[in-house]
Amino acid sequence: MATLNPYLNFNGNTEAVFNFYKSVFGGEFASLQRFRDIPGGGQTAEADLDKIMHISLPVGNGSVLMGSDVVESMQDRARAGSNFYISINADSKAEADRLFSGLSSGGVVEMPIQDAFWGSYFGMLEDRFGIHWMVSFAHPQP
Repeated sequence: MATLNPYLNFNGNTEAVFNFYKSVFGGEFASLQRFRDIPGGGQTAEADLDKIMHISLPVGNGSVLMGSDVVESMQDRARAGSNFYISINADSKAEADRLFSGLSSGGVVEMPIQDAFWGSYFGMLEDRFGIHWMVSFAHPQP
């Protein structure tokens, strides 16, 4: 079955936030990617290239706290109280499709589920109750 993890969004201070969480929980970041790491540069403004696109910190038994900066150059802002996603890591591509389809029914697809440049099968949505979800399947490594 899929695993669930919180995914937090911040307005440019994700690195400071996660360094704080790291000081509390311990451990090392499993992933840290900046907007400058997007192939082709994406649509990110020069001033935002060093902000965090994705960071993850393992905490406890299999849980992972993840986050990113929401940058204004992408016409978005994080809003306290709705600045999080629930991230689901599916066990298969078929399970990811089933979960994405079910959760998006009556909701809004923010990013269609598809292969992403970082190697996962990934999509984002807001369900009909206003909860934000990320659904992913990590393709097996060769």
